[in-house]
Amino acid sequence: MQCRFCKAALANVFIDLVNAPASNSFLTAAQLNEPEVFYPLKVYTCSQCFLVQVDEYKKSDAIFDSDYAYFSSYSTSWLAHASRYADMMTERFGYTNTSLVMEVASNDGYLLQYFTQKQIPVLGIEPTANTAAVAQEKGIPCVVDFFGVRLAKTLAAGGKQADLLLGNNVLAHVPDIVDFVGGMKIVLKPQGTITMEFPHLVQLVDNNQFDTIYHEHFSYLSFYTVQQIFAAQGLVMFDVEEIPTHGGSLRIYAKHAEDGSKPVGPAVQALLDKEMQKGVHTMAYYDNFQEKALRVKLDVTSFLIGQKRAGKRVAAYGAAAKGNTLLNYCGVKQDMIDFVVDANPHKQHRFLPASHIPVVDEAHLKAAKPDYVFILPWNLRTEIMAQLAYIGEWGGRFVIPIPELTII
Repeated sequence: MQCRFCKAALANVFIDLVNAPASNSFLTAAQLNEPEVFYPLKVYTCSQCFLVQVDEYKKSDAIFDSDYAYFSSYSTSWLAHASRYADMMTERFGYTNTSLVMEVASNDGYLLQYFTQKQIPVLGIEPTANTAAVAQEKGIPCVVDFFGVRLAKTLAAGGKQADLLLGNNVLAHVPDIVDFVGGMKIVLKPQGTITMEFPHLVQLVDNNQFDTIYHEHFSYLSFYTVQQIFAAQGLVMFDVEEIPTHGGSLRIYAKHAEDGSKPVGPAVQALLDKEMQKGVHTMAYYDNFQEKALRVKLDVTSFLIGQKRAGKRVAAYGAAAKGNTLLNYCGVKQDMIDFVVDANPHKQHRFLPASHIPVVDEAHLKAAKPDYVFILPWNLRTEIMAQLAYIGEWGGRFVIPIPELTII
């Protein structure tokens, strides 16, 4: 296996989560009687550019298909984040009705709708037809395709180039990251701006966020490595922000290397220095991550077995991909967690991959009154705990699994 950026041979295992189905491969009741396909979930660290990566065991076009179950608009905190972003970018860069905002992986229009409300022209690029259809119903034009050099050339030839080109939680999802960033170079106007948001590798390592590893995430990104990938395609970082989403993410700002209109701000060097001090450019930084994940596995399984022996009921909230990684790595099935609640109707009445735990609506939780509720999307714990505060009426308690098992 070669590094997907620098092509160096990969020999250093960051973590091996053994085998699992694709995390968003939810099952119907009929499919429970059929065999499931499991793929290796082994992650490597490149010793040359320090890109942390999983091989493309399941092809991206099989993961991001018309049955894709993730719709961004079911998280109120994520919608609020998107609205604040639209306000901030419009104020900072002065976008108007003559600008074009283009989003790669625009999903169900959760973000572009806020630019549309400002009468700023938008274009979504989304490979999953079912989520793109929802965006189109909101009046957001979409191209249903995978983004890269091929599509970027087609768009540019048709006069579609972006003043603002953005992508939230997509940079880590592309198997050919070089082609993806190369496409951004082509479709960006000469003085345009790129912003990308992605979970920060430093947060993953420092806070034991191994459950954010799954087959949709082909790469795990430090600023140090992303800067190299962009520079190789003639793009320069001119600003960066550390933001709290998804347990700690980066928002990078990039421009053409030839664009002299945006000076490089001090935040760029400050973050590079911070990462260097942690040692992201040394293999030692990536050691012992397997042991940190194992401690969580032992704590989770011990807790669930103990509650089962005590006759307690345990449910979960949030049929998130990260939850599936956690449950599958820990070997948890429906005999340990009765059900998982999710607000997304596209997931309800289905079953989690591998664990086969049923996905239900919130009414089921209120009727069942479990003793414990595992919050699987722990990055949304504040929102979820406020929403489900009523479980305290029957003595229910919350369980947060990451970075370590915590009972609230």
